[in-house]
Amino acid sequence: MSDALPRRRFLQSAGAAAVWVPTTVKGYSAEEMRSRALDDELQVEVSKWELDTPALCVDLDALEANLRRMQEAVARNGIATRPHAKTHKCPQIARLQMESGSVGICAAKVSEAEVLLEHGLQSVLMTTPNVTPSKIQRAMRLRARHGGFIQATDSPENARDLSAAAVAAGITAEVVIDVDPGAHRTGIAPGRPALELAQLVDRLPGLRLAGMLCYDGGSQHVRGFQERRAQTLARLEPAVETRAMMLRTGLSTEIFSGGGTGTYNIDHANAGFTDVQAGSYVFMDAQYLAIGGATDPEVYSDFEPSLTILTTVLNSQHEGQVTTDAGTKACTLNQPWPIVKGEAGMTYRAGSDEFGTLRYDDPSRTYRAGDKLELIVSHCDPVVNLYDQMYAVRNDRVRAIWQIAARGKSV
Repeated sequence: MSDALPRRRFLQSAGAAAVWVPTTVKGYSAEEMRSRALDDELQVEVSKWELDTPALCVDLDALEANLRRMQEAVARNGIATRPHAKTHKCPQIARLQMESGSVGICAAKVSEAEVLLEHGLQSVLMTTPNVTPSKIQRAMRLRARHGGFIQATDSPENARDLSAAAVAAGITAEVVIDVDPGAHRTGIAPGRPALELAQLVDRLPGLRLAGMLCYDGGSQHVRGFQERRAQTLARLEPAVETRAMMLRTGLSTEIFSGGGTGTYNIDHANAGFTDVQAGSYVFMDAQYLAIGGATDPEVYSDFEPSLTILTTVLNSQHEGQVTTDAGTKACTLNQPWPIVKGEAGMTYRAGSDEFGTLRYDDPSRTYRAGDKLELIVSHCDPVVNLYDQMYAVRNDRVRAIWQIAARGKSV
């Protein structure tokens, strides 16, 4: 099946999303918008179509619907969510996730964890092991200040380093074992190696074993629900057995965390699984829309695209195409390419640093210079990391400005 078919079907049912904005209308810059806000809330409402572009927007109705649908699904399945903040890097969204029922928030890097904890989040699980002395020290300082900080380890050497640092700091660090699902990215081999590491952590001074995590990123984007389900359960089976081995030997298995947006309605079938590390479900993107869902083989429609890039047409003088102001620096080079929201019969390319190209096939409409349109992003995680802030929008009116406080926090 081609990429175009699921996107076209989705777009034709998404509703109109583009409007023509006269060039005399104010294009409010980021600085001007911040001056209109008090504690992130906008004091004077502004139409999103009056924003200077490119601008990153999140639709509050869709975002809230996604939060609600995820929580309802995991509750039915007897597990919880521990969403990954690497997707949104935004404390406001993390707080919404906690308020909706999540048991904690995940962070990929210690710098992300620092931002989340310093913005008042109480429970943060860092899923990437800290191996350098500087990062280990930062992690221990975080644990000393925030009792809800948990970190991962995937080797005996690292566990001993964590123990020594915790003892030196006079604290007890909470640790989970990172188990490799077969991707060979991070994580220790399941079975005996993982069990022995858990036993080591359990007896080392300064550490408390909190369980394990096993994130199978490779299964998240498998096309076709049944294929995705089969691969997920097969790849997690060794981790399930590892957890059973830990349980039989009296080790803590209070956390068995993993999974994600693509497998949120599959992961609960793994015995003992406690929570899903879904991230992209809050925003959705072109990559996820193409994988198909349990009820729709062509479009993954479980969650709504809430994150868009607002862009302006700069040039419409050439036959069959227009140029916009959202290129690689606004959209990334990730593929599939962004999708023009609410339209069909056109394709978008963000291959130029500063400019995007919209080409017509059998377009539902055409554009001229000054028109604005919205793009469903290609891959939400790296796109968010390009922006300092996002505009929280309801009914096309900007209601708040949310700082992407963990932008660039990749260390």
